[in-house]
Amino acid sequence: MRSPQAFLNGDTPSPHFHNTVTLCKLRRFNSLILVFRVTAFTSSLASSVLMVTNYRGSDSPHWFDFDAFRFVFAANAIVALYSLFEMGFPVWEISTGATLFPEILQVLFDFGHDQVFAYLLQSVNSAGMALVKTLKGEFTILELADAVKLINPEVKILMVENTPDDPRQRNSDITKPKELLGLPLIE
Repeated sequence: MRSPQAFLNGDTPSPHFHNTVTLCKLRRFNSLILVFRVTAFTSSLASSVLMVTNYRGSDSPHWFDFDAFRFVFAANAIVALYSLFEMGFPVWEISTGATLFPEILQVLFDFGHDQVFAYLLQSVNSAGMALVKTLKGEFTILELADAVKLINPEVKILMVENTPDDPRQRNSDITKPKELLGLPLIE
């Protein structure tokens, strides 16, 4: 507990324990936090804008036709808004030299919310990547056309002849060359 008595020269004690060096380090630290917040904001905002503006024409499926990609968009928009809100705290601390809330509450607030949004982005990443892997999996063009027809029933499926250079199997079976070379089989 601090003494309520005045200093020997008659000054009253400061409510902060920080000296000049500590204040400079704290200001640099808050500036670094601000840079991270601006980076998180611009990255999430750019991701959201890219998803909204990315399309390949009216015939192809759009990102909003898939639940996982809608989840990715929503999470990036939420994290962009959160980062924009959180940028205010380091700006306040840099300009005033004090936290907006009591310091321990400010740390718990920042840490807790950062963890929640980090977990949100991780779950979004896994949902989006699972769908990408599913869409990139081995399937026939007819299966893809059927999936597109489920999304947009007005799409017409036309059957045309293959070109002479079109391979019958996309992913070749390479188990025999691997066995001959002594390479491990990885599935």
